[in-house]
Amino acid sequence: MDVKELLEAMWVDYCQLNPSAQKIFNLFTQNDEKVVNDHIALRTFQHPRLGIASMSKVFETMGYREKKDYHFKVKKLYAKHYEHADSHLPKIFISELLLDQFSQETQKNVHSIIDQISDETIKSEGFSYSGRTWNLSYKVYEQLAKESEYASWVAAIGFRPNHFTINVNAMKHFDTLEKINNFIESHHFLLNSSGGKIKGTPAELLEQSSTMAALIDVPFDEGIKKVPGCYYEFAKRYQDSSGKLYQGFIAASADKIFESTNRM
Repeated sequence: MDVKELLEAMWVDYCQLNPSAQKIFNLFTQNDEKVVNDHIALRTFQHPRLGIASMSKVFETMGYREKKDYHFKVKKLYAKHYEHADSHLPKIFISELLLDQFSQETQKNVHSIIDQISDETIKSEGFSYSGRTWNLSYKVYEQLAKESEYASWVAAIGFRPNHFTINVNAMKHFDTLEKINNFIESHHFLLNSSGGKIKGTPAELLEQSSTMAALIDVPFDEGIKKVPGCYYEFAKRYQDSSGKLYQGFIAASADKIFESTNRM
């Protein structure tokens, strides 16, 4: 598998879990737009067997390099983003939950999940879209959600793209987030309004908006339940003092974007 095949496999998995993303993609292409991915986001738990180090390995073997790290104190997360020498390839943003900052009950429940994940899965080329390979009770899901919506999402959905992001700079007609958001809402998709529909400012060199994750059917020990799936993001970047487009992320904005998978 080469890097483009890996990214395509991740997109296919993501669309299966988030059919609205394919619908939005199609809406733009039908309006004479070429949709380019700005970045892909992945979530995991900080743990010796998992964490950013494990999730990033396959990308690093395919030419991605670590660029910057980020801290999210309120949500108790740490993240890094990676870029490829081929600037046409999307950035990879990987975040991890800082387990040691949570209650013993949450740590116990997450460790019981991790114990069910095989080494073969973690080491596989397809780990980033391997999904959920463990059993989970809805009671555990609810307990995790009380402390961290992020934790409950990973527990229920597994390891796969949390979101893909449309590069607004590559758009011809929908060249502002205001146009993007109006278009999305006109087709009855719900936007994340936490902190405002547009997070960030031109002065911060990055503006972002996103849909809210739709509820999907997920199997639990007690049966099928509806929980938030994935979402689609939109990012517009601005030139820095050197005249180049800023390629990093704004922690305060990303903090609000994370809430796109919160239960409403």
